[in-house]
Amino acid sequence: MKHITLSALAVLAATAAAPAFAQEAGDWTIGIGIANVNPKSGNGELDAIVPGAGIDVDSDTQLSFTAEYFFTPNIGLEILAATPFSHDISIDGVGDAGDTKHLPPTISVNYHFTNFEGFKPYIGVGLNYTNFFQESSPLGKLELEDSFGLAAQIGVDIPVTETGALRLNARYIDIDTDVKLNGDKIGTAEIDPVVLGIAYVMTF
Repeated sequence: MKHITLSALAVLAATAAAPAFAQEAGDWTIGIGIANVNPKSGNGELDAIVPGAGIDVDSDTQLSFTAEYFFTPNIGLEILAATPFSHDISIDGVGDAGDTKHLPPTISVNYHFTNFEGFKPYIGVGLNYTNFFQESSPLGKLELEDSFGLAAQIGVDIPVTETGALRLNARYIDIDTDVKLNGDKIGTAEIDPVVLGIAYVMTF
């Protein structure tokens, strides 16, 4: 019992000693980290190529950047940017169908909870715009149309200093793109990825 009590006190002391990472109205945070875009399993069908043939889009990891302005201590407007993601595309029964790059800037309104000790969870909703470019395919001229869709996220900031924190988050982004081959629409790719991120966030 004594050992358990001492351990509990040690945990409480460590929590109490954690830096108070907090924002006020008018503050900015800047985050630099990495993000993994992991498309859902099964990304649609291209019946114009092979009837019932499914599309598969692979994952990629790139540098990520965020900037967030706080209107209140709890509510912020965040912009997400990243270096270009690259994805290989395959078709069931065909194999390699090509590859593409994309940029997925996302604007979110986040709510940061402040009644937790030692860490700060948050949630957010927003809008994503995905720009596809540098498409290539052994089957011909491949084109993926740009996409607008909703985005949602959950995350947590773990204080490291009074002005810096380690951020872990997960986003869901609705990304659907019309696919064209040699100018003809051949289907829709439903990418709808989960984006996992880790970053260091600094308050200014």
